[in-house]
Amino acid sequence: MLSDRSRPVIEATLPVVADNVREIARRFYDHLFAAHPELFDGVFNRGNQAQGHQQVALAGSVAAFAGSLVKDPEELPEHLLARIAHKHVSLGIRPDQYDVVHEHLFWAMADVLGDAVTPAVAAAWDEVYWLMAYALINQERGLYSARGVRPETVWRDWRVVEKVPETDDVVTFRVVRVDDRLVKTSLPGQYVTVQVPMPDGVRQPRQYSLTRADDGRHRQFSVKRVHGGGRPDGEVSNLLFSAVDVGDTLTMSLPFGDVVLDDAGRPVVFLSAGIGITPMAGMLSHLAAAGSHLPITVLHADVEESAFALRQQVLYDVRALDDARMYVWYERGAETALPLDGVFEGLVDLDEVSLPDDALYYLCGPIPFMQALRTELLDRGVPARDVQYEVFGPDLWAADLLGEPAPGAAVAAS
Repeated sequence: MLSDRSRPVIEATLPVVADNVREIARRFYDHLFAAHPELFDGVFNRGNQAQGHQQVALAGSVAAFAGSLVKDPEELPEHLLARIAHKHVSLGIRPDQYDVVHEHLFWAMADVLGDAVTPAVAAAWDEVYWLMAYALINQERGLYSARGVRPETVWRDWRVVEKVPETDDVVTFRVVRVDDRLVKTSLPGQYVTVQVPMPDGVRQPRQYSLTRADDGRHRQFSVKRVHGGGRPDGEVSNLLFSAVDVGDTLTMSLPFGDVVLDDAGRPVVFLSAGIGITPMAGMLSHLAAAGSHLPITVLHADVEESAFALRQQVLYDVRALDDARMYVWYERGAETALPLDGVFEGLVDLDEVSLPDDALYYLCGPIPFMQALRTELLDRGVPARDVQYEVFGPDLWAADLLGEPAPGAAVAAS
């Protein structure tokens, strides 16, 4: 709960913090890594750093959190917190690291905003930070406990037993656990962090959705390579795509992720685009393995059929279900060799299909794709609580822009 003393201060200063969030974030990370270069090894994604995404993610999340508190001082934005907490535990983040972040973030705020950071302003933002930090620490403690691990023991070694080409740019890895320690199975829709040693010796983490139901010993995930001549944001995926093969060992976290299939017994609609099919494939695999009798509708958009990753697996699972249908939209023409229920040219048009009543919706793909479809679903009367969405990348706070943005969040994202 944000105090009455701090609320007007945050409300007054949130616009200037949001306007300067990129510069605050840039100086924060420069200062942080100068003092703690070891954080680049296994914790921070240097590809996102190089592209500028990570610079905004942390400061942007604090600004979005503050905006939510201004809007409703007595209610924490649980949706935002859950996304961040799951990402943190998949990286083995420890409570003491929040002190490190606090020190360097508040140095950066004072450095950028100067005399505007009065003692009252500093105290108000300090309150916001620790409200957020303690909420995350408590959630993360619960997530670690539920998995029976500590931050340093979320990692396991897995051996690649299959590497399957899906498209020209996507491969699927099937891995098996190499030790005998028990590992709980994943929930449908969750992801793992893969920690990969790079040629310069620095370990880099990346998250990948699990694309098939697992038994705790065997797991499957898919990787899309990034084109662009050595772009740093694709260094891990490209190394996995080109250099990791059957017999190699990968270090992976336990599965985490807050966007998971609801067991409410209601119809389900999956809406995906491109590589956004990956969490949907995982959920469908769980449904097929469980012999679900629920009405299932799969809607997917892609450039063309040859670019549709996991299409054979997804179609196989759809056909294994009692009451499932699958429709696709291809930008380059409505041609298919698959026994689909419908194929269309262009972008997803919900008017071209029949959607079940009282359904739960799951979205994954580029943020503009999800924004457009979520808006249309809400306009059709679908309750916001019935639409979940997975966001790839570091800007987990930006997921809230799919709904009603907190004050300042839109500025921070621009």
